[in-house]
Amino acid sequence: MIASRDVPGPLPSSGPSDARAPGPGFDYLIVGAGFAGSVLAERLASQLGQRVLVVEKRPHIGGNAYDCYDDAGILIHPYGPHIFHTNSADVFEYLSQFTAWRPYQHRVLASVDGQLVPMPINLDTVNRLYGLNLTAHELSAYFESVAEQKEQIKTSEDVVVCKVGRDLYNKFFRGYTRKQWGLDPSELDASVTARVPTRTNRDDRYFTDTFQAMPLHGYTRMFEKMLRHPNIKVMLNTDYREVMQWVPWRHMVYTGPIDAFFDHRHGKLPYRSLRFERVTLPQERFQPVGTVNFPNDYAYTRVSEFKHLTGQAHAHTSVVYEYPCGEGDPYYPVPRPENAELYRRYEAETEGLQHVSFVGRLATYKYYNMDQVVAQALTTFKKLRARHEAGVREDGARG
Repeated sequence: MIASRDVPGPLPSSGPSDARAPGPGFDYLIVGAGFAGSVLAERLASQLGQRVLVVEKRPHIGGNAYDCYDDAGILIHPYGPHIFHTNSADVFEYLSQFTAWRPYQHRVLASVDGQLVPMPINLDTVNRLYGLNLTAHELSAYFESVAEQKEQIKTSEDVVVCKVGRDLYNKFFRGYTRKQWGLDPSELDASVTARVPTRTNRDDRYFTDTFQAMPLHGYTRMFEKMLRHPNIKVMLNTDYREVMQWVPWRHMVYTGPIDAFFDHRHGKLPYRSLRFERVTLPQERFQPVGTVNFPNDYAYTRVSEFKHLTGQAHAHTSVVYEYPCGEGDPYYPVPRPENAELYRRYEAETEGLQHVSFVGRLATYKYYNMDQVVAQALTTFKKLRARHEAGVREDGARG
């Protein structure tokens, strides 16, 4: 990989370019070295022999999944814990080309009413909170007795109170959601809390996907192997607008914020961000599970301990406190109808750009899990491969 020299500022631009640059240079200019950009760079280079330039504004590859060792020698995730899970054998098999895996099933506890109880809500959660001894069958009946009936499920509040009632909603969801999103659940799309299941058994795993594992040597090592192909060059510390007019390219893959690509001409798309406070402690373990949620206490939403995720043996441990905020790096698109409508205006702008593909969370304004981004990138590759093969046939016919 090559890193660019620092540049004082972006070159003046009149707006996004759709012009192909002829002659020598690169077949693809990929903006962003996260999952979307790295998967497409690897596929285009290894499967089609394309020359690929990956431009990344941060000083590292891997996007938010980047991991590194802190000063104590503990492997940490600077952008918050990233736990890999998927039901897609194709996605898992693809990534397995670049990493061995450490089996890991994530578990989360929530600090509620002075107790640490399983999250998502399950049989043990309810029994411990209320001093009950319900069976799985009885818990189903209990949920039905406390659930509030709604004619239509429109908001995140509706989703929860219809399943588990108002008290559990207040204990586990309302405070957490208000901290995380800066909005009451009644103001958010139903999809936000619909992601969190409710169980009537004792399964305390946070995810139930078929494949649950962590890259054995970390995410960054996996990305390094993905981008190792000789046809791939990587420029770090670089805004793509600094080079797009000077480096020849034929097609752009854009994985950044879609509103920024169009110079926010319709207004800024809202995002929630995170502030992280990391602490290294002179003890082997800090908490019993990978993550503890704090839905009602403190300004932070959760505390994660990295050694649970990585399996690293070390005399010290490192934990991270997450503080949601409205400003900073874009992490979470805010799922509200007015924001979806604004995104559609930007999406309409992309239809006239034949030589730019928009891929990933920020470019499509959707909250995807890591495996979903990989799947989207692989699907995009199939489309680009079909276009490439059609072009080769057309050139052959002309020849």
